[in-house]
Amino acid sequence: METVYELGGKMIEALGKEKVQSGDVVALDKASGKVTKLGRSIGRSRDYDAVGPHTKFVKCPEGELQKRKEVVHCVTLHEIDVINSRTQGFLALFTGDTGEIRAEVREQIDTKVAEWREEGKAEIVPGVLFIDEVHMLDIECFSFLNRALENDMAPILVIATNRGITSIRGTNYRSPHGIPPDFLDRLLIITTQPYTEDDIRKILDIRCDEEDVEMSADAKVLLTKIGVETSLRYAIHLITSAALACQKRKGKVVEMEDISRVYQLFLDVKRSTQYLMEYQSQYMFNEVPGEAGDDAMQS
Repeated sequence: METVYELGGKMIEALGKEKVQSGDVVALDKASGKVTKLGRSIGRSRDYDAVGPHTKFVKCPEGELQKRKEVVHCVTLHEIDVINSRTQGFLALFTGDTGEIRAEVREQIDTKVAEWREEGKAEIVPGVLFIDEVHMLDIECFSFLNRALENDMAPILVIATNRGITSIRGTNYRSPHGIPPDFLDRLLIITTQPYTEDDIRKILDIRCDEEDVEMSADAKVLLTKIGVETSLRYAIHLITSAALACQKRKGKVVEMEDISRVYQLFLDVKRSTQYLMEYQSQYMFNEVPGEAGDDAMQS
């Protein structure tokens, strides 16, 4: 197919910048006026006896000259709201001054997006909203989330909590995890199980690799035993501490003596609680009646 185009000034200037000449294969974007030089046509490979190493020879395109190209843009609904709600439009995304978005603008955007979905021009990919310590939300927040989840464009909600039967904030009612029963009924609850000794060993191996700590097999066995008897978090904290103890004695591999040393230096929750219960009378303030007062009178 052959044709003749009348180019505008900007596109002619772009051709000059790309140093396009006869025999080059180029791609022109009619929407933006962008000129992309794909290379030199193979049919012109014999025009010169020698060419530079940067010259790329490509086949002459076949078929229609004009092709429709679909470009997919991934934008969030919030970005569309910001662009349509502020006078500076697109620049508001970079300045961060989004301001308050009116309800009328949100309704118009939702209507337009719904039209795009029906016409096949847009596809809604739901996002993910993660809320940790969800028991800290009050009854008003749960009511808002309950209604927001009914929207067609609502994100996937993931919540986490470590509470059992406790009160719902803002009320005197008690419920599982501090979540209202009607909201809890909308969720899929993921079951969790305590870590086994093998699981703790694998996690400690991964943490040692991540922190670039070389540890002997006996030291890992001892650290795993500590993690089983105390907690996994405490065992993970001992990795860095044991590495520093090993570094102080100018060693390269963490041994059992390094684990034992930091285990004696830093207490876990159980040993700390036992220590407080044993020596609480020697502290200035304690909650056990009788002992502190009697000791103060004797002193």
